[in-house]
Amino acid sequence: MAWGVPPRPPSSKVQALYELCKRTFPSPSAAGASPSPPPADAVRSISSLMDTITPADVGLRDDNAEDDRGHGFFESNFLKGSARVARWAQPITYLHIYECDAFSIGIFCLPTSAVIPLHDHPGMTVLSKLLYGSMHVKSYDWIEPTVLASTQPARLAELHTDDVRTAPCPTSVLYPQSGGNMHCFTSVSSCAVLDVLAPPYSEDVGRICTYFHDYPFSSLSAAGQTKIAGNPDSYAWLEAINTPVNIYMRPGMYTGPKVQT
Repeated sequence: MAWGVPPRPPSSKVQALYELCKRTFPSPSAAGASPSPPPADAVRSISSLMDTITPADVGLRDDNAEDDRGHGFFESNFLKGSARVARWAQPITYLHIYECDAFSIGIFCLPTSAVIPLHDHPGMTVLSKLLYGSMHVKSYDWIEPTVLASTQPARLAELHTDDVRTAPCPTSVLYPQSGGNMHCFTSVSSCAVLDVLAPPYSEDVGRICTYFHDYPFSSLSAAGQTKIAGNPDSYAWLEAINTPVNIYMRPGMYTGPKVQT
């Protein structure tokens, strides 16, 4: 590069997102370890960029998911297990954009009424941008110190989000201990979500996705004396689902701008 010549701007918003994530998210320093969440200003920078990304920027039309009537099961480290789905259900499609040991970028395309069950993001910072459509989001954070139920292996959590989001809307962020680390998605209309996971799931280092069933707070009692603040409806008991969960999902072909590493 010639002296005094500024660096060439990224060729696409996808490339700009990759470069910003690469500067922001360090690789885990040891097997199984997860780095501390990045500074708030760095997360805001990524969120601000993701806020500007449109379906066209990633090679999608607003009706992509509704047109996708293929069939097939796709399981990855993320997809380890939810209840059986009807044979007529349309699959959720995952479009892989980029992954390394520090972060991943991908898109989930959900047809109407599709569900990604309640699951966690152990040690992860996750940014999610709804590209088009509407979805219901329900999320929880653990109550600390840990509160366990007296009659079954369930743990108390506080409701973080329970609402419908419609594009365009701001990018949402969750952290290892806050922001709704356990969440589930239900598509109200066909929709697509651009996700950045830092670091990504990795079965090899023990960063495994766990699925949960949530019970109303009033349905179970605590193992000890537990006082809660506010409305009991703002709390729930979460119990890990130990049986395999098959999510009706398949890989799709990402047709947007490629990442230049």
